[in-house]
Amino acid sequence: MSNSVSYRPKTGEIPTSPGVYRFRDPARRILYVGKAKNLRARLSNYFAPLESLHERTRRMVTTASSVEWTVVGSEFEALQLEFSWIKEFNPPFNVQFRDDKSYPYLAITLAEDVPRVFITRNHAIKGARYFGPYTKVWAIRETLDLLLKVFPMRSCTDSVYRRAEQTGRPCLLGQIGKCAAPCVGWISREDHKALSLDFSSFMAGNDSSFLNQLQSKMKAAAAEQDYETAAKYRDQLTALETVLSKNSIVLPDSIDADLFGIADDELAAAVQLFIVRGGRIRGVRSWVLDKELDLKLPELVETVIQNAYSDAAGEPLVPPRLVAVPALPEDTEGLERYLSQQRQAHGSAGRVEFRVPKRGDLAQLAETVLTNAKSSLASYKTRRSSDFVARSAALSDIQEALGMAEAPLRMECFDISHLSGTNIVASMVVFEDGLPRKDLYRRFSIAESADDTESIYQTLSRRLSRLTEDPESEAESAETEIAEAPRKRFAYRPNLLIVDGGQPQVQAAARVFRELGIPTSGEGSIALCGIAKRLEEIWLPDSDFPVILPRNSDALFLIQRIRDEAHRFAITFQRKKRKADITSVLSEIPGLGPARVAELLRHFGSVKHLKSASAEDLTEVKGIGESMAELIHSQLHPDSSS
Repeated sequence: MSNSVSYRPKTGEIPTSPGVYRFRDPARRILYVGKAKNLRARLSNYFAPLESLHERTRRMVTTASSVEWTVVGSEFEALQLEFSWIKEFNPPFNVQFRDDKSYPYLAITLAEDVPRVFITRNHAIKGARYFGPYTKVWAIRETLDLLLKVFPMRSCTDSVYRRAEQTGRPCLLGQIGKCAAPCVGWISREDHKALSLDFSSFMAGNDSSFLNQLQSKMKAAAAEQDYETAAKYRDQLTALETVLSKNSIVLPDSIDADLFGIADDELAAAVQLFIVRGGRIRGVRSWVLDKELDLKLPELVETVIQNAYSDAAGEPLVPPRLVAVPALPEDTEGLERYLSQQRQAHGSAGRVEFRVPKRGDLAQLAETVLTNAKSSLASYKTRRSSDFVARSAALSDIQEALGMAEAPLRMECFDISHLSGTNIVASMVVFEDGLPRKDLYRRFSIAESADDTESIYQTLSRRLSRLTEDPESEAESAETEIAEAPRKRFAYRPNLLIVDGGQPQVQAAARVFRELGIPTSGEGSIALCGIAKRLEEIWLPDSDFPVILPRNSDALFLIQRIRDEAHRFAITFQRKKRKADITSVLSEIPGLGPARVAELLRHFGSVKHLKSASAEDLTEVKGIGESMAELIHSQLHPDSSS
């Protein structure tokens, strides 16, 4: 028996996000549906040595021929999607549920004089507003218990309510603060109705206003040294944050829609399709396209739509009335008319409508679809770059295209990053045998530069001047880089040096080669090229025309990947420097310590938002008073101070 199954995905391909996974047999039948808070950690358990697995698990894993997953926003959404698909597909290896034939809902009887909140499976109560459905009764009970601390409305039965009215004594919920007790007049019916409407509004998604109100009340009480009241608001705030999880996986029963998510780069696009029928996700499809042309998103959407509604034989499929897309196609009207005719040809009434979701549950689900598309694109790139045969072919094609004497087994790529000419940094990433060597990456700080070409010149002058150093002794000098770990083999010669940019950047790099006497061809040479982002052209020094590699070739894919990695590494370092820069400015303010600086950055989310904040906005941060806010604002905007 083999130690593991052949279809096991690479660990790096599996996301660490919450999600739902499905095992399928060779006939594409779903054998098992499961959910996970961390997909990578959960799925790794199934691919342990077969002899260590439980007999039933081993039988399921060996019966299956593939595994796939869908990323969602939270573990709560994963629970809902898992339960929906178990009900939908009845997988043979899942526990067979023989009770709980309907979903539990949270209902608020707003039509009554004294509204009541309770959990029910009856979806036909007149005048009630429903929230859900939910997959587990215990989950919604726990949610309701927490919310009653913030919205203490009536949750008792009619008989208990009448008994309390007759005796003049509230029930236990009133005595422990989980009911405002309208039955005995502790709150008027009008105020209780308003409380019920607030509860309903919160459950409908208007949560930010309630959180802001509680935060303001808590700060006001603390400022007045009413710490008991402040603690009560703090506990209510904690309760709201605990239950704050949007129900975007299960939509209203009336919704039939297809939701498309597209993640793309210059060479490929990953498409994710969620098929929603009756408010439930009935199916998921995903595929990857190789882009021959540089298509804009509306053009890409049009291409995807034209191919999505036909089967393998080219026969048209029936689209739903609503198609949610990330951007409207250029010929929206024509496509809507064409797909509407397809519906009519199959006996389905109604016109097809394209829509870009902007708000509400549909927009939240569209975000989930896009997240899965991005995950699919990342997995595709990982699989393609880890293919040894494809890497070998890519290196050979690069050697031939650039006229190199040997394959570029070691490539270095450089990129420049700055913000309006400030905090200029450069990155150097290293690929050996077509794979990244992150322990060999380098970062450069550039004190002053006129433009990107000057920055390229400075960076390569510092890097290439090290070629004559002894690799064993180079860790003794580190003035040109910032790094957390000791440097390794900085002086090793690359076979190919790539700069991010077109002919001007390549010419700046070639100037360094000439000044240092480094040949770009022949014995002891280092090949040099640049990649221009818009058309993915490869520029060589002293060449009037670029080298054009086929857009779907492994060679261009590898060069693009090393360029994107250099860009990512440079951006990360540049953001770190910006954050350190603002931190050093703020640390000079008397009374503003590291904890408050960290709270400021956490509250506003970015340096840009912090700098654009007014003094009044700054007072909303925990621990920042009016005088401190004015001081911070004047420090960040010295030109505006009088």
